Amino acid sequence: MKIKFALAALALSATTASAQSIVDIAAGDERFTTLVAAVTAAGLAETLAGPGHFTVYAPVNDAFAALPEGTVETLLKPENKGQLTDILLYHVDDRNLPAAAIPAGSNYFKPLLTSQRLCITKSASGVTIADGTGEVANVIIADIKADNGVIHVIDKVLLPGTRPACH
Repeated sequence: MKIKFALAALALSATTASAQSIVDIAAGDERFTTLVAAVTAAGLAETLAGPGHFTVYAPVNDAFAALPEGTVETLLKPENKGQLTDILLYHVDDRNLPAAAIPAGSNYFKPLLTSQRLCITKSASGVTIADGTGEVANVIIADIKADNGVIHVIDKVLLPGTRPACH
């Protein structure tokens, strides 16, 4: 009995020691340097590193680079913190939503702290996300597990707007 308890305690401490938040994972991955800079500038790092159940649709650096020239630099300025925060929160769901939990077909989802919607479509070929501009991001890596949620890596920055088209 004591051996089982000791093994269970050792397994728990190993799991706890290796636990990482969404922010920890993103900060340790070179593909997310722009996202981490934006999350830090918006003052959201502490929130996304804290407890909770989050799903983050995390754009890679190339997704930010594809925005019109000067967009990222402009958003990172202190006077644009509100707009940057709105865009970043558009990438966050306040539930732990692994790919297996996304229903098949097209579904509307409401991101964290916004009235905007995303249209997430799950098909045999993968998961796509239509933003408020009608543009579509592809989930290129699903289900990076963190101790406070899950990250789905996407190839486009999601932007709020008025027309997330679900098909």
